[in-house]
Amino acid sequence: MATKRIGKQTVKLQNPPSIISTASIVGPKEGEGPLRLYFDEIIDDELWGEKSWEKAESKLMRETFAKALKKADKAAGDMDYIVAGDLLNQCIAANFGLRESGVPIFCVYGACSTMAESLSLGSMLIDGAYANNVVCLTSSHFCSAEKQFRFPLELGTQRPPSAQWTVTGSGGVVLSNKGGGPYITHVTTGKIVDMGIKDVNNMGAAMAPSAMDTIVTHFRDTGFTPESYDLIVTGDLGAIGKEICNELTKEQGYNISNIYNDCGVMIFDRERQDAHAGGSGCGCSATVFAGFIYKKLMEGVINNVLFVATGALLSTTSSQQGESIPSVAHAISISNFIQ
Repeated sequence: MATKRIGKQTVKLQNPPSIISTASIVGPKEGEGPLRLYFDEIIDDELWGEKSWEKAESKLMRETFAKALKKADKAAGDMDYIVAGDLLNQCIAANFGLRESGVPIFCVYGACSTMAESLSLGSMLIDGAYANNVVCLTSSHFCSAEKQFRFPLELGTQRPPSAQWTVTGSGGVVLSNKGGGPYITHVTTGKIVDMGIKDVNNMGAAMAPSAMDTIVTHFRDTGFTPESYDLIVTGDLGAIGKEICNELTKEQGYNISNIYNDCGVMIFDRERQDAHAGGSGCGCSATVFAGFIYKKLMEGVINNVLFVATGALLSTTSSQQGESIPSVAHAISISNFIQ
C-alpha cells in the first residue's frame, strides 16, 4: 500500500532528507553573470586544461562531486549512491567523470529536468531507508551540447532570439538522513506533455506546458497554494517559457507571478551577455540551486521553495525525423522546517 503517496503524482516524505551541502562550478560566461558571487568556482575557459569539451565536462562533474563531499565533511565511502546525469549520449560526462568514485550510481536522463529528477530519486532512497547519504549532481557544457544537438561551433550559425544558451557548469547536492535542513519534504513527479511544438530553437515554449502541469498538480495533490512558498522557480524555461508558464498557471486559477522566477532567466544578464532567451542545460538549474537558492535558504532569506526543473525530451534523430518535442517537469518542495 502506497502510504506516502498523496494525490495523483506526489509523494509526501515521512522522513525528509536534509541537504547537508552543495557545490557549484561554472564556466567563464556564467561567472560574468548576476549570480557570480554564489558559485564555488569559476573556470577560466571552456576546455579547463582538457583536450576536448566532453573531457572538460567530465572534469566539471568530478570536481563538483569532490567539492560537495568536502563541504559535507564526508568521504566517497560514506555515500550509498550517486544519482547523476547530463545531456550527452550515454551520460558520458557522469560516467567518465565519476568512474573512479567507487560509489554505486544511478545514471538518469531527463534533459534539463535531470537535477530535480536526481533529487527526487535520491530523496526517496533516503526516505525509504535504502540509503543514509546520497549525492545528486548534473552537468552541461555549451560547447559539447552545441556539438551534439545543433551545429559545430566553427560554423558560426546564427541563433534566433528564442534560442537559449546552454550553461557550462555542474551542480551537486549531498542528501542525508541526518542534518538540520533544509529538508526535501515533497516530490511531484511530472508526466510527459507534448503540445506539438517542433521548433528546436524555442525550448521554452515547448517545456512551459509541462512546467504548468506539474505546478498545478503539486498544488492540487498537496493542498498548498502559491502563498505556501517564498519562491517557485522553474529551470530552465528562459524568458519566453517563463511568461508562457506564468500565464498558463494563472488560467488554472493559481497566480504565482509575485514569487515566480526561472533559473534560465536568473543566471545571465540577457541584454549585456547576449544570451537571447536565457540559459538552459542540466547545469543551469543545478548551479542556480546549488549556489544562489541554497545559500538564500541557509541565510533564512527564503524558507520554502518549490523547485521545478524542466526538460525537453528530444534528440537530433527525432528532430530530423520531424517529431515534436515532448517535455517533462519534476518538482521538489524544500523547506527549512519539517512540515
